[in-house]
Order: sequence, then C-alpha cells, then structure tokens
Amino acid sequence: MQTARGASLNPSGDTHSPRSTYLRLFILVALLVLVVDQATKALAVATLKGEDSIELIPHVLALTYMTNGGAAFGMGAGMTVVLTALAAVVCFFVARTASQLRDRGWAVGLGLFLGGALGNLIDRVFRDPAPFKGHVVDFLDYGIFIGNVADIALTLAAAMIFFLTWRGVGIDGTR
Repeated sequence: MQTARGASLNPSGDTHSPRSTYLRLFILVALLVLVVDQATKALAVATLKGEDSIELIPHVLALTYMTNGGAAFGMGAGMTVVLTALAAVVCFFVARTASQLRDRGWAVGLGLFLGGALGNLIDRVFRDPAPFKGHVVDFLDYGIFIGNVADIALTLAAAMIFFLTWRGVGIDGTR
C-alpha cells in the first residue's frame, strides 16, 4: 500500500520499470559504440589517410587506412546502395525490437549490434564517393582483414546473440 499519495508502490523507491532499465542499457551501449566508432574513424581519416601503416603488434595488429564500399571483406562493393538500404532496415527493426527487452544480455547484444550497424551506416550515407554510396572507413589491420570499431561491436553482438539463443534465453528474458 502507498504510505502517502503519489508515493511509489515499489519498496525500494525505484520508479524505473525493468523494461525501461533494459531499454536504457540498450540505448547507452548503442550510443557508446556509435560515438567511439565515429571518433576513431575521424581520427583515422585525420592521421592515417595517405600514410604508411603503423605496426602496433608485429604480425598481429597495425593501423592502416582503407575505405570499403562493400560488406565484410569487400564483398558486394558494387552494391553499396543496396547495402545501405539493408542496413537502414535492419537498424529500424533492431530499434523497434528493443521495446521487448527484458534481459541484460540481449540489451547489451542488441545495443552492440545497433551501434555497430549505425556506425557503418553513417559512413555509407555521408562519406565519399557520394551520399548513400559512401565507403566505410577501416583502419584496424589484423593482417588477414581490416576493420573498425563498428565491426568489432557487430562481431561481439553476433557472438552474444548466438550464445543467448543457444542457452535458450529469449529477448523477453524467458528461458
């Protein structure tokens, strides 16, 4: 029972529902990934474009500026407009699905996914050679491929989503 008019029915005094907690976590993760991705890409453009690679860990990790008009490993380079449209649709559905979140793992996983997808989508929409045909900035050179922070987030998201699905955890927290 309420002890006073307008007082919270929740004994802890927390006025946030679990739904809003998971939604806030999702948004926070997505924004963090997006900001770090765009900041590191801007730094890469400003400092690495036109320069030689900088080897950080020999034969493991270097900083190498490159742009990619395609998807992973440069596949589909001639289909940038299609990739841009597909990424926008996926971002819309992930954001729409967020209202169903009732699990911390799913909130983080989908936040990583949305942040990574938006990071690369922004490149496709606003970077050269033309609007909606832009190339994604890549600069983390692993020797066998070159990526960016958004790609790391997307990879982590895929692993988390796979693991949660394998464990039988639903987006709504049911098992």
